[in-house]
Amino acid sequence: MKNHYQLLIIGGGPAGLAAAVTAANQGVSCALLDEQPAPGGQIYRSIESVPEQRAQTLGAEYRRGKELAAAFRECNVDYFSETRVWSLNREREVGVLHKDKSKIITADQILVASGAIERPVPFPGWTLPGVMQAGAGQILFKSAGVIPDDGVVLAGSGPLLLLLAWQYMQVGVEIKAMLDVTPLSNNLLAMPKLPKALLAHHYLTKGLVYQRDLKRAGVVTKIAVSDLRAEGEDNLHAVCYRHLGREHRIETDLLMTHFGVIPHIWLTQAAGCKHQWDKSQQCWRPQHDKWGNTSIEGILVAGDGAGINGAKSAEHAGRLVALQALFALGVLSQEERNKQSANERKCMQSERHIRPFLEAYFAIPQTILATPDKDTIVCRCEEITAGQIREAVANSHADSNQVKYLSRCGMGACQGRQCANAVAHIVADAGGQPVSAKSHFRGRPPVAPLTLQQLASLEEQR
Repeated sequence: MKNHYQLLIIGGGPAGLAAAVTAANQGVSCALLDEQPAPGGQIYRSIESVPEQRAQTLGAEYRRGKELAAAFRECNVDYFSETRVWSLNREREVGVLHKDKSKIITADQILVASGAIERPVPFPGWTLPGVMQAGAGQILFKSAGVIPDDGVVLAGSGPLLLLLAWQYMQVGVEIKAMLDVTPLSNNLLAMPKLPKALLAHHYLTKGLVYQRDLKRAGVVTKIAVSDLRAEGEDNLHAVCYRHLGREHRIETDLLMTHFGVIPHIWLTQAAGCKHQWDKSQQCWRPQHDKWGNTSIEGILVAGDGAGINGAKSAEHAGRLVALQALFALGVLSQEERNKQSANERKCMQSERHIRPFLEAYFAIPQTILATPDKDTIVCRCEEITAGQIREAVANSHADSNQVKYLSRCGMGACQGRQCANAVAHIVADAGGQPVSAKSHFRGRPPVAPLTLQQLASLEEQR
């Protein structure tokens, strides 16, 4: 690993891979850093090694990643897999952990293509063994072909939940129930956005096919579910919920939940980039212009880490941001950048026609995001409950960082990655103000777990 690159790309998903190929074709010194053992990110995880039969089950969109990974392998980029980025600052200094050794490297241009994470939403019993996120189920299936033996209950909201149910159905997993928390009122909010969504009708058609196949397979789907609860002592025994005014209970030892995805913003936060609340996506994201430039010169963002728009859109965005980096490096003229970007921007915008409809239809109710049950643990690391957070707000600590200071919420091993969003919603709800008026936890290094021994290895380089 060199000490300096013209372009440094963080993340090996569709945006990062596409950007790397674009930059390498222009001959700049470029490196890609990725936590995963192979290219593809979360969406194309294990794409180079997955058996063909499993790839067929995962669908055509997943198989698209093979082309992207193959093009990346052929380009002249320094590729560092299983490499953790634990720091980024406005001077474009990057803290890297590679082969258990820490190193600081720099770059003229840095593209943060860190992707998305599943939105953690606390609810009663969500910390029980046997309750896991749907994305984890997909990771197990993609990387190792592991599927539930004794059936599963799927609960939450969003396209991934429907996709996972369809994939599980294809391989014979018993789906005991699909519990959709999407309120019926969302239909009215989404309808005005349907005409534009029809311009990307292939997404709608695909979703309808999944629903049809699941119905034919006898999968029970409940819409507008509320009061979701996981029950058990040492592990999950049952899932309880309310539907159409009645209480229901399903015995199961496995519950997978999903409440949409949000941008992974920890690196851009640590760097000091400005962020904004995205009301339609119900999350924070980095501020950026149409070329991916953030508020800090030389730090760019692309893909779902810049705002949730899907894998194909991320691929086009990666190429656009790479062209901008090439322009900033003096490799391309402004005229050449604009010329090469025209088709990519058109394709990206076409892919995004569906987003306003999906965001309105799958919007999570504030009653779920703000975790009303006072006994529910919100910060798993420090075991801080929703009631303790509300009590802190009642004692005039009306900001997430003040609550963090008072209660240690968000100060555990994950540094708030699993609770920051929920804390912000609870603080806003308890204070009677919108989330946009409140702050997110401050980002600071290390943004990923790092031992003192690993940090001390920096000294060995001097």
